[in-house]
Amino acid sequence: MSKTEKSVFETLSAINVNDKVEQKNGLTYLSWAWAWAEVKKNYPSATYKVVKDEASNMPFVWDSHMGYMCSTEVTIEGETLEMWLPVMDGSNKAMKLEAYEYTTRYGKKTCQGATMFDINKTIMRCLVKNLAMFGLGHYIYAGEDIPQDDKSVAEKLATPKKTAPKKTAPKKTAPKNVETKKFTTIKLDIGDDNWDKVMRYVVANKELGLKKIGENLLTKYSMTAKVKKEISKAL
Repeated sequence: MSKTEKSVFETLSAINVNDKVEQKNGLTYLSWAWAWAEVKKNYPSATYKVVKDEASNMPFVWDSHMGYMCSTEVTIEGETLEMWLPVMDGSNKAMKLEAYEYTTRYGKKTCQGATMFDINKTIMRCLVKNLAMFGLGHYIYAGEDIPQDDKSVAEKLATPKKTAPKKTAPKKTAPKNVETKKFTTIKLDIGDDNWDKVMRYVVANKELGLKKIGENLLTKYSMTAKVKKEISKAL
């Protein structure tokens, strides 16, 4: 099938975004500038719009109890899709007009009031998520819809491996002036907190095939042969 015959989703979902992402607080972020550039390379007529509140003409809607919400619309090849994203702090707590305290198992914490800087960041993150609806980097959102508290993330990452003693060997070091970047994966087990989210992703993207889905999931999760076999049953 030629490029002109591929759908927008097929074209954009085939782009590998792995080396353009960063991880923070258990979530994966993709550069909005790079994402938009890739879309425009493939679809020069693509446009996006920041949705404004009809009453205030501000680029967000606001509720004194719930906080702020930003929305965008992206149009590619005549199809328009909308996305929304709440304004959150570094702990994924909804930011409001004024700072407020909340209680965790580790004690009280404070969520600061939102500023225009926070609004701007959220709008551009919302744009990236909007583009994912068309296929670009959509797999990095598998299981990230629901924020998790710090301890649950730490427990998933804390999976010490037992290894047999090995003979000391010369360590290989990276050449000088070469920057190396490490990505941490989360151990996926059948029935754990991420299992339902992953299965929903697998079912929703059957058309990608087992190989492609497996590659996408391995960018975020580590899986045993048993887990991979269970995932294949859903296809």
